[in-house]
Amino acid sequence: MEIVHDILKIIQEKGGEIKKTHLMYKANLSHNQMKTYLKELMSNELLEDKFSNKKHTIGITKKGRNFSVRYAQVREFESTFGL
Repeated sequence: MEIVHDILKIIQEKGGEIKKTHLMYKANLSHNQMKTYLKELMSNELLEDKFSNKKHTIGITKKGRNFSVRYAQVREFESTFGL
């Protein structure tokens, strides 16, 4: 879950979309790990492929943004109450 949150946070910090290779390096993932996470996140509609001007990027969806916010709230709750 922490890796998923990191991926979503990285994409948000880059303005909502990022190239796959940049994401792979920023998240410190191998190519195979990244493919696995991207497949899962896209199947759950948290991320989407974006194509514009011969440029392929990965974008975060509204559902992905909401998930990221909620996850951060849960983590904050856990640390506040020592869980």
